[in-house]
Amino acid sequence: MPVFPRLLRSCPRRLRSAALSVLATLATVAALVVGVGAPQAAAASSLPCDVYAAAGTPCVAAHSLVRALYSSYNGSLYQVKRASDGATANIGLLSAGGYANAAAQDSFCSGTTCIITEIYDQSPRHNHLTVEGAGGAGAADVGAPADALPVTVGGHQVYGLEISAGMGYRDNSTSGVAVNGQAEGMYMVTSGTHVNGSCCFDYGNAETNNKDTGNGHMDAINFGTECWFSPCYGQGPWVQADLENGLFQSDAGYSKNTSNTGTGPLPFVTALLKNNGQNHFALKYGNAQNGGLTTTYSGGEPTASGYSPMHQEGAIVLGTGGDNSNGSIGSFFEGVMTSGIPTDAADNAVQADIVSAGYGGPTGSTGTLNAGSEISLRATTSCCTTDYIRHQNNAAVISPVASGSSSLDKNDATWIVRRGLADSSCVSFESRNYPGDFLRHFDYRLYRQPMDGTSQFRSDATFCPQTGKSGTGTSFASYNYPTKYLRHYNSNVYLASNGGSNAWDSSTSWSNDVSWAVSSPWAP
Repeated sequence: MPVFPRLLRSCPRRLRSAALSVLATLATVAALVVGVGAPQAAAASSLPCDVYAAAGTPCVAAHSLVRALYSSYNGSLYQVKRASDGATANIGLLSAGGYANAAAQDSFCSGTTCIITEIYDQSPRHNHLTVEGAGGAGAADVGAPADALPVTVGGHQVYGLEISAGMGYRDNSTSGVAVNGQAEGMYMVTSGTHVNGSCCFDYGNAETNNKDTGNGHMDAINFGTECWFSPCYGQGPWVQADLENGLFQSDAGYSKNTSNTGTGPLPFVTALLKNNGQNHFALKYGNAQNGGLTTTYSGGEPTASGYSPMHQEGAIVLGTGGDNSNGSIGSFFEGVMTSGIPTDAADNAVQADIVSAGYGGPTGSTGTLNAGSEISLRATTSCCTTDYIRHQNNAAVISPVASGSSSLDKNDATWIVRRGLADSSCVSFESRNYPGDFLRHFDYRLYRQPMDGTSQFRSDATFCPQTGKSGTGTSFASYNYPTKYLRHYNSNVYLASNGGSNAWDSSTSWSNDVSWAVSSPWAP
């Protein structure tokens, strides 16, 4: 099988109130540890920046496209720019302390496309991120497509930020961010399914001139599969510290922790770094959907010169390296930076809140072709009525799925219906367990690939439903090849016409092979 590359694709509450809230959140952590109860997919009463403020390490940056990070915040989350006329709109919240009003984006961008031009800082510091300019290692970046990463958070349909190579955001004139060896902490919620080994998918402290100014001049979380210092264990992706001129898993650079094999393809990952700026830094990660944090390193600063003490400059970068090395890909949902090092108890409370936010939960709709509905697509040909379209090694195939199938098989065979990326009257199919990845055709074969915002991808990933050609079920015509339909052939999935030069265009059982039953999703 040919292998194709993934396409380049208002202020916090007063301290006393926040302290009461953090105690409640810490109680949630204890309940999770002993297995009492389950986190609810609802906005928490004490959000990450409330927790950190109560612990004496207030947020100096708080960025999110999906929700508020203070319980009192009711401002804008991000700005989008419309391709049709260049107009911009700010996307805010459904309510104070709540989730993004993605419907406002859908309405504003209807009939055209939008990019994200600014990500607002919810902290009183106003450290807003705009599209990054040219740097020592990369040309000026472009804004990420606003609709590339639809996700469900807390039962709400929202959008994350999907970074492809050549995209990035930055603020070189910040307030309150650590400089010259000051202590700080930071975390981001990202995804283990949209990564690569190129430099550098970072969030955190960087140089103010977009250039590499030396060891210790950065202090940022890095997430990806690039192993800068060998050995690294496992396949990654790893949470690492980009301290400039290296992605560090320990004071020696390379991993000293053989059990740290990376997070694997978790759909949602909490990545955390804290650094006292003098002689100690720590790395942690967690599943953003359940459980607590795992510390992969806690110890001295890198032993090479320039890192002890650190020499941070205080810019904030998202999606690239400090010198705008912009070959990486990644996903970003939320992240904060603090003044001072948060306690482990505060980190645990923040992780509990992230879990309670409900990343990747059910959409609330199943079994239809309405936008937001979760479905599975079953073959109707007599040979294959227990077979479903699923992704496997990035390709679309059909294979049997039943109640006794593995969780992985069920997730791989579940798709979320989205409004057509090229035409909202049609549909696109997003992977349930690979957020931001869609079913698209390439050389008439169907694959699961990340949305990169290009018009080609939008067209290739859009399908228009019709009454099933066999008289039952639904057939899906390609948006850009309207005489070709989704068809299974020899267990693979293709775009096929009724007769043609390709083997999968065979007229034999064509009408049955292109007719699909839209059924309830296998994944819960």
